[in-house]
Amino acid sequence: MKKNSKKSRRRFFLFGIGSLFIIFATTFTVGKYWIEIIGKYQEKTRLEKEMIDLREKEEKLKVDANKLQNPDYIARYAREKYLYSKEGEYILQIPEE
Repeated sequence: MKKNSKKSRRRFFLFGIGSLFIIFATTFTVGKYWIEIIGKYQEKTRLEKEMIDLREKEEKLKVDANKLQNPDYIARYAREKYLYSKEGEYILQIPEE
């Protein structure tokens, strides 16, 4: 009976070690995938914000491109931005505060 009891304990011990290994491996794998999922979710959120910013920038650029089709706008823009003047005009710069 003692032999049977030792075999049972040894078998139970090995079964316990195997079970712990399987539990540890499963927990590790699930944890690793959760970390990946959280990282992908954060990246998705960041990219969605970036996409919104780029769409707004695209809309602004489309409006500017349409404005640049107008010769009057181009002339006014050149006078304001690059200080060009018409004949007989004087340019006075007022410092911004």
